[in-house]
Amino acid sequence: MTISSEHPETEPKWWKETTIYQIYPASFKDSNNDGWGDMKGITSKLEYIKGLGVDTIWVCPFYDSPQDDMGYDVSNYEKVWPRYGTNEDCFELIDKTHKLGMKFITDLVINHCSTEHAWFKESRSSKTNPKRDWFFWRAPKGYDEHGKPIPPNNWKSFFGGSAWTFDETTNEFYLRLFASRQADLNWENEECRKAIYESAVGFWLDHGVDGFRIDTAGLYSKRPGLPDSPIFDESSELQHPNWGSHNGPRIHEFHQELHKFMKDRVKDGREIMTVGEVAHGSDNALYTSAARYEISELFSFGHVDVGTSPFFRYNKVPFSLKQWKEAIASNFLFINGTDSWATTYIENHDQPRSISRFGDDSPKYRNVSGKLLALLECSLTGTLYIYQGQELGQVNFKDWPIEKYEDVDVKTNYGIIKREFGENSKEMKKFLEGIALISRDHARTPMPWSREETNAGFTGPDAKPWYFLNESFQQGINVEEESKDGASVLNFWKRALQARRENKELMVYGYDFQFIDLESNKLFSFTKEYESKTLFAALNFSGEQTEFRAPKEDSSLSFVLGNYDDVDASSRVLKPWEGRLYYAN
Repeated sequence: MTISSEHPETEPKWWKETTIYQIYPASFKDSNNDGWGDMKGITSKLEYIKGLGVDTIWVCPFYDSPQDDMGYDVSNYEKVWPRYGTNEDCFELIDKTHKLGMKFITDLVINHCSTEHAWFKESRSSKTNPKRDWFFWRAPKGYDEHGKPIPPNNWKSFFGGSAWTFDETTNEFYLRLFASRQADLNWENEECRKAIYESAVGFWLDHGVDGFRIDTAGLYSKRPGLPDSPIFDESSELQHPNWGSHNGPRIHEFHQELHKFMKDRVKDGREIMTVGEVAHGSDNALYTSAARYEISELFSFGHVDVGTSPFFRYNKVPFSLKQWKEAIASNFLFINGTDSWATTYIENHDQPRSISRFGDDSPKYRNVSGKLLALLECSLTGTLYIYQGQELGQVNFKDWPIEKYEDVDVKTNYGIIKREFGENSKEMKKFLEGIALISRDHARTPMPWSREETNAGFTGPDAKPWYFLNESFQQGINVEEESKDGASVLNFWKRALQARRENKELMVYGYDFQFIDLESNKLFSFTKEYESKTLFAALNFSGEQTEFRAPKEDSSLSFVLGNYDDVDASSRVLKPWEGRLYYAN
């Protein structure tokens, strides 16, 4: 494989070409029938993951935690949460992953920690404690007519309500952009940063991890002084916190410092990869530029945020296929002709199931539209991520009452809307419609390994899972049945990943992306290049037959892969939810 001088992004790296399978440990596989997934459960399924054609696993937080936010509230970075097993169980998982020729990536949650962490307990103990400045403590702005303390600024928590929690120990507020017991760490304090690097990063590098998914990677540098946000949402006193907390003035400096720590710590020559959850902003090329030594690649949210209100995620808004196409392309267009890199994903632990969101989850089209989404993802430039259950064509659960939702974000906002507007209000109706489509809980139900009643092979039939199972395992969406079905979404993913490996120059590294028929509300069609080769994709995102045109009138099309078994590759008409990849000459 040659590197074009005009396209330094094509420099080969293992972390560019790898396919990464994301594991949510609570819901993946329970080895001891206590109802919770665990380290040994993951270890027992590594051969299954490798058999997909995957060569890297990313395991969501497994650290000790009170589980206010499913492990994203860490109380000890150097200890596995006992429900998930022991440190030795995790080390064995890392070791077996490597023996199978795969890489191991862990989650790095370092914008905040649990209020149960020893650092926060010290900080909270008094205003003069040496660790007081490791967090953001502020006096009340004042008191209301009832004597209730007023938060220091108007920032809104990502999970609803104020981003500040009042603590009576010292009668001050602490900043927490997420749940009330997830206190933000103060990265301006150098001693705090060094402790984070040593405990959260160094410990796991010493135990052989190959990289990190960096949680909330754009939030570490806040706006100096933590001022009130301008009024963006006139309907609310509280304002989205991004203006004051996201992509702050020292964010690139902090990531460069973290990168240097990792590079200095690793002595065995392995190349550590990092993927930052940056979410929004225009700094993507800076974050991922190889010459800047910050992070390897990043997650942007534009394509998964379409159809949601910028002020409140659960308020659905209309969107067009064109908007979605442009948002997807924005994930990788910034790397073209640079030394930066990108990712391609459509599901994770914070998103609903993609077929319900962007395909058609009806019995008629669930299977074929799931394959279409797989075909799209495998054809895009960047490191490919698959979330557990996505390879099965998992769909959202249906018609669940609010009592069955688990997510702290859903519970917090439900309580706020109920208090402010009432249980039967139009606001509550919109919220319930929103979570039915967009809630994170759709991705967090236990993995269906079989059709076995009552727990689909996730845990023993007599155990009580920590969370309800999606009933879809009874309709054939499970590993056992799909493995035996050559026409399943699972087996199509295997074929698509094989095609991506065999055609990696175009499918992984392809550049000079161009839309065809961008205005179409049915057709997602594009080309991209690698040297003299052209990949052409024609994807029908509708339930109707759709005609497509070749990139050029005299193009000669050589079929690569499609999601229908009975494809007529010479036809210029796509069936409902049909997609095809071609080489175009």
